Amino acid sequence: MRTLALLTACLLAAVASAAPQKVEMAGYLLVPTERVPEAYDAGFSIYAAAWPLLNQYPGHRFQTGLFGTWMHPQYPKDEKPKDLYNDIEGGLGWWRDTHFPTTTPKFIMGGVGVNFYDIANGPGYGRGTWEDPRGLYGVAQLTPWLLFPLDGLNLKQGVNGELFGYGYLPMPFAQAKTKTEGKDVPTGANCWTLFLNSANFKGPVCFFTPNFWARAALRNPAVAGQMLDSRGSDPNKHFQMETQYVPAAQAVDDKGETYARVAPTSFPVGADGTTVVLHRLTSYDRRALYDGVKAWFDGGPVATGAINPAGAFIQNFKNNGGSTWSIYKQGTKREAKPGLAWKSFATPHSPDPMTYGYKWDDKLVSRSTPGLVTLPQYYRFGTGGKNGQWTPVKPAEVPATTGLAQMSFEPPVEKPQAPRETQPGEQTTWKVPGPKAGPFQAFLGDGSVVTYYWYRFADQPAILNADLTPAEREALQVKVEKLHRTWTKDRDYLAPPTVGKLAALDPAQVLTPPKGLEIGYVPIATRQELAPAKK
Repeated sequence: MRTLALLTACLLAAVASAAPQKVEMAGYLLVPTERVPEAYDAGFSIYAAAWPLLNQYPGHRFQTGLFGTWMHPQYPKDEKPKDLYNDIEGGLGWWRDTHFPTTTPKFIMGGVGVNFYDIANGPGYGRGTWEDPRGLYGVAQLTPWLLFPLDGLNLKQGVNGELFGYGYLPMPFAQAKTKTEGKDVPTGANCWTLFLNSANFKGPVCFFTPNFWARAALRNPAVAGQMLDSRGSDPNKHFQMETQYVPAAQAVDDKGETYARVAPTSFPVGADGTTVVLHRLTSYDRRALYDGVKAWFDGGPVATGAINPAGAFIQNFKNNGGSTWSIYKQGTKREAKPGLAWKSFATPHSPDPMTYGYKWDDKLVSRSTPGLVTLPQYYRFGTGGKNGQWTPVKPAEVPATTGLAQMSFEPPVEKPQAPRETQPGEQTTWKVPGPKAGPFQAFLGDGSVVTYYWYRFADQPAILNADLTPAEREALQVKVEKLHRTWTKDRDYLAPPTVGKLAALDPAQVLTPPKGLEIGYVPIATRQELAPAKK
């Protein structure tokens, strides 16, 4: 009996030691590109594929972007300031502070002030509180035809590999100033404006106010003139997919070998079985848009808004590409993370010089869901690289003693997300001078409802908080009314893609202005909350 009890205890200990541990998969997928001439410093545009990366939302630890870029200011060679970070990033993805997530990605603007002190993700959406706004007023609504929710722009639910076109170009809305909020530090004139090309909306949406960047110089005058309000864009950007967390588990079998399983992770595939993730990376100089619009605002001929190809440089992809994806325990130092053998199942593929994606090894990936390829879920740890390597294996090769086959990666039970709300009170810039019409509601595919109002452009809170005099606001109003009269939402501004189909935005966000408010007025979201359950 004693021998049997001892044997049972040993078996239980072995099972317990093999119980899967929660880990995560994260890293970057790297995209190689040719260089761009330095003169193309007036923004960029790209087409990025949009798709559901995971088959179920894994909870608010989940944060990953889809393929995108980081647009930094341009500095003379060898003159980049030390310890100064500011850029426009954002793009398509999922974020820990997303209140109303689904498996469909959203889009945020991702303007980052100096060293992340200020962050602006859209109109009324950014870092800080209403008592200490650090980006909440950083973006001004420009279009009358598209509502920008407080939780980010929604794509139409079910998008699966369609291309979402977006980019930022400077528009001649503002004048450079020698003072910022009354202090002797300058504010530049760059109004970096978001342009979209989607299936149901095209054109400019909103822009970062120059004050969003320049206000950092109030804390540190040394950064004046070094940020995106004053400088052109560096055309040679990184293009990557940044993944910060995908749930995974690892376990040791009875022979001491370590295996891992990752939550089902998928990429879109076309009819030919290959994947397109990026297309038509384009950098611009001021001939592309700025010069023509400025001449129009100064009394010249009407600018159509279509990009002038003479000011556009299409950046070709280079061969190859790489990955820093890894599976590791939370808290593992970067230099100790083992690599994942990405190229064992994914081969970089460019069907033409301005399109980038992957071909897949059908012995290791699966195609059970139409339009998607699911990456290998199981990996064995072994030699390779500096810290070892995770190599994909078939499910049948994973010992049952690991318990990984029973993992389901069910999303955690979370409390319903609180509403997103703008500043309360009757004497705030949300109420004085206040909106001209509303409230209205838009019911979105993410299960939320957005309350919004129509404001005169120059009276929206972001413009009232942009360090502009009444005369400067009225001059801006005149320019915006010109746009509203002539630039519609259903014609091309960015050059269209030559491959694939365009993704659609959630149609509930595409608006028709109320009668009498068609010119010079914009929709501003003031609250977003879970929609009442249907009875």
